[in-house]
Amino acid sequence: MTKKIEAIIREEKLEDVMKALRDLGIMGLNVTEVRGHGRQGGVKLSGRVGTYQIDLLPKLQLNIVLSDHNVEKTLQTIRDVACTGATGDGIIFLYPVEDVIRIRTGERGHDALIYKDDIDERRDKKK
Repeated sequence: MTKKIEAIIREEKLEDVMKALRDLGIMGLNVTEVRGHGRQGGVKLSGRVGTYQIDLLPKLQLNIVLSDHNVEKTLQTIRDVACTGATGDGIIFLYPVEDVIRIRTGERGHDALIYKDDIDERRDKKK
């Protein structure tokens, strides 16, 4: 089985999270700029003309599809690196993925997720 991790993180944590994921062996991911708010409901800012509310804050969304046996390490890595301890650190969603197909080769499932020196290849070398 395969899972999709969708992590919403602070913009300033992107490079740290990406480095930690590369170090772990996660090679494939997508990053999208998003805007939203969670429990904090936005922020109130003060300026020369008074205070104003910004409801939709800029965040980044990481999408990673990987094998089940890599999920917990990846989730923990994202949490450890993206956490500042302040409101607005983000959230992670985990979804089941029915199938994966690499367009260029037609590979399906686990074979479509393999990258040179990725987390699975490193795991296989240790065995």
